[in-house]
Amino acid sequence: MTTDSGISARLVRHATVLVTIGGVTFLVDPMLSSPGENPPVPNSPNDRENPLVPMPDVDRSHDAVVVTHRHTDHWDDRAIETLAADIPLFCQPEEAEEFEAEGFTDVRPVDDEAEFDGVALHRTPGQHGHGQLAEEMGPVSGFVFEADETVYVAGDTIWYEPVAETLDRFDPDLVVLNGGEAQFEQGDPITMAVDDVTAVREATDATVAVVHMEAINHCLLSREELRSETEDVLVPADGEWFAP
Repeated sequence: MTTDSGISARLVRHATVLVTIGGVTFLVDPMLSSPGENPPVPNSPNDRENPLVPMPDVDRSHDAVVVTHRHTDHWDDRAIETLAADIPLFCQPEEAEEFEAEGFTDVRPVDDEAEFDGVALHRTPGQHGHGQLAEEMGPVSGFVFEADETVYVAGDTIWYEPVAETLDRFDPDLVVLNGGEAQFEQGDPITMAVDDVTAVREATDATVAVVHMEAINHCLLSREELRSETEDVLVPADGEWFAP
């Protein structure tokens, strides 16, 4: 895709996104399984097997991989089997040893920031839900990609103060949010719902795109619902390009 900016992005499926910036393409959160290959996320109102939809026919060529966290809807067995073992792989420090144990030889844990082929990567905070449930969900991160322009991939988080601080600090041109209002039988949503997306929309002048929808059984907010209840927000289909 050619755009007037130096940024392009493509939703593959769910949270799997290709981000191209500064001429470098990052594959973010690869979940590559075929439909029904993985069990349902437990304790959810919808017990269908995952993924719910097929992988679109898209070119997934990339220079490096970024994994925001190792939940199976962001990193699955099919990714382990199919990705090149020597691909540069950026991750949370807490999870580096697990990637190495899976045979990946160029694992690059990011404490605060890293650099790859002229692109700066900044790891940013995330809160995967509310209260005690968020603590039980384990550590999650977002990543900011910075070259001449800036992309903020927020990861599995709700709207909370560190997200606002990240927007203020980096003033991104493109923001990618994980929506879907993922939820269990008990407790509040663990990814962004309409109110969270609206809060981000009001906090930034960036182009805002929402992914992480309609592919995993515990994501209950549909694209149609989100489009109808928000303004000036991109809600791409699987395989669709988007850009500032």
